[in-house]
Amino acid sequence: MGFIETGYKGKNDWWMYILGIIIIFFGTQLGSIPLGLVAFSKAGGDLTVYLEAANDNFMKMGINSNLFLFLMIFTFMMGLLALFLSVKYIHKKKFKWIVTSRAFVDWKRVSFGFFSWGILSAVIILVGIYFEPELYDWNFKPIPFFTLLAVSLFFLPLQTSTEEVLFRGYFMQGLGLLAKNRWFPLLMTSAIFGLLHMANPEIDKIGNIALVFYIGTGLFFGITTLMDEGLELALGLHASNNIVAAFLVTTDWTVFQTDALFVDKSQPSVSLLMFLPVFVLYPFMLFLFSQKYNWKNWKEKLFGNVEKPNLIDQNEFS
Repeated sequence: MGFIETGYKGKNDWWMYILGIIIIFFGTQLGSIPLGLVAFSKAGGDLTVYLEAANDNFMKMGINSNLFLFLMIFTFMMGLLALFLSVKYIHKKKFKWIVTSRAFVDWKRVSFGFFSWGILSAVIILVGIYFEPELYDWNFKPIPFFTLLAVSLFFLPLQTSTEEVLFRGYFMQGLGLLAKNRWFPLLMTSAIFGLLHMANPEIDKIGNIALVFYIGTGLFFGITTLMDEGLELALGLHASNNIVAAFLVTTDWTVFQTDALFVDKSQPSVSLLMFLPVFVLYPFMLFLFSQKYNWKNWKEKLFGNVEKPNLIDQNEFS
């Protein structure tokens, strides 16, 4: 049974997805309260100062970068909890059904996705630093850095997993059951995933052309999910991408502003390197995965129809 077809398990009335989205939204809003309270405290209780910072960047209020990162991740953690409750109690599904079509989550796949992309992206970044050292400042500060490393390794995967399970799991299956095909949920989840990043500060600095990267990344994760019939590889890819971004290089104009090893001093601009992942690295990774996991039937898995399987007894499924 394919990954989208696994979505037929449990209950899938349209109103359940609407209710689930509402619950997830309120879960993230509840999770944002601690960050809001810290920011309000930094504003000295002045609502005007607080609202101005909220429209710009809370970190400019002097919130410790590692604390800010954890509190930001906490909003996703609450969203993940809300998603879990929605899947379990509204859709009457087992949570793993929106993660994989396999009997069990394949953690070896998660690890392979994590290390393969983590090593490749780190090498690309370090090569860039080697050839243009004048654009980077060494920024190693032992206590802040190792605190960042701990937060990144233990908590950032919860943030990335929330996005993957929500977009490539919950939404991908729901839209697939609605459209009865695979291409529509692939394109829709990729577009929505990308457009939601419009709030990132780099969009203001570079322009909407940066959405090519975010939508392309969503498409990469989506293709990986459909071809591999599960989220495992995408979970590893997304986690390593954000962890490397958090601890290796930081700037003062991107969404990640951390105590990373290097500070990128270059001015934001559109360059060919910005499109390197989408048009070179992502296709290379898809080729690597296809060879390792013997992916076949690309046309059917990416553009084929979705048909309801014969589910005689929901309780038969582990």
